[in-house]
Amino acid sequence: MQAFHCPTCRRLVFFHNFGCLSCGAGLGYDPVTRSIVAFAGGAAEPWRSCGNRVVADCNWLVAASDPNDLCRSCRLTAVRPNDAEAEHLAAFADAESAKRQVLDQLAGLGLPIGASGGGPPQLRFRLMASSYERVVTGYEEGTITLDLSESNDAHRERVRQQLGELYRTVLGHLRHEIGHFYWWLLIAPSPHLERFRELFGDERADYQAALDQHYAQTADRPIALGAPGPWSDRHISVYATAHPWEDWAETFGQYLLIRDGLETAGAFGLEVGDPSQAAGRRPTPTVSDSRTGHRRFRDMIDRWLGYTFALNAMARSIGQGDLYPFVLSETVVQKLTFVHEIIEGPTGEVLGPGSARLR
Repeated sequence: MQAFHCPTCRRLVFFHNFGCLSCGAGLGYDPVTRSIVAFAGGAAEPWRSCGNRVVADCNWLVAASDPNDLCRSCRLTAVRPNDAEAEHLAAFADAESAKRQVLDQLAGLGLPIGASGGGPPQLRFRLMASSYERVVTGYEEGTITLDLSESNDAHRERVRQQLGELYRTVLGHLRHEIGHFYWWLLIAPSPHLERFRELFGDERADYQAALDQHYAQTADRPIALGAPGPWSDRHISVYATAHPWEDWAETFGQYLLIRDGLETAGAFGLEVGDPSQAAGRRPTPTVSDSRTGHRRFRDMIDRWLGYTFALNAMARSIGQGDLYPFVLSETVVQKLTFVHEIIEGPTGEVLGPGSARLR
């Protein structure tokens, strides 16, 4: 996340703020310029509030000339709880908050959320409560479905332990499911499919059979809650072992987590020492590669490891679990590097909707 300041008094404010606590100025987020602006809601202003300002705690702004009542994020939600379902609206607002964070990051990375001119449909979201029907969080044909029960801390922790996961958050769900969207948008129609298969495996393997086998093997056996096992030599999580599509989605989600964490650290001026020193002089393994994108991402991983060593040590010092419980093996780093090169290209240029890869 970026660090923002109030345009009126220059004090620190945050991505989701409606107002400045220091000077009282009304604030909103302009997703076009990706900036916090002072906003009083007057008729002469170039923006107006999103129609979901109250129901979804949305601080994103809409151009005054835009005929759509909703902001760029909220208009992507195709299904949500009814306004009368008060018991679900807090979870809905929580999910929308995480969605805005992910969409803003995608915009910063130059990633499209769809294509025009007969291309794939825009990304859509169904944020649904499971009170009336069974809701399965997942991705299908451009639509991400999220069970709003995931916003309940007790429910989410119970499921995390049942499935033996190291980490489970609403934000993490959205990053993972968006990874599926980008597999179809950036990998399936591209010349990178063979390289994908070398790293992740053959996605033509029966998907449902693979998931059934995975859940049968892990049922009542939460194998990820303790020290990482043999799976961590090649995968970022146990779930990533289920099928190449899930390995890609888990890796893609991890890439977004790392990039967001690095941006936040940079925005707030956080610095740590050499990660090899912080880890007892165990340097991150490197692989010789002439591609500048590969080397550049290795440098990013080195910085990230430095932050995570420090953050985990700080958490332990106050009696908490590790903030970053993942192991980045050499194979996982290679997969993350592949994601990085798909997004930014081998020389570091950001791929936008006009890129040949997206046609």
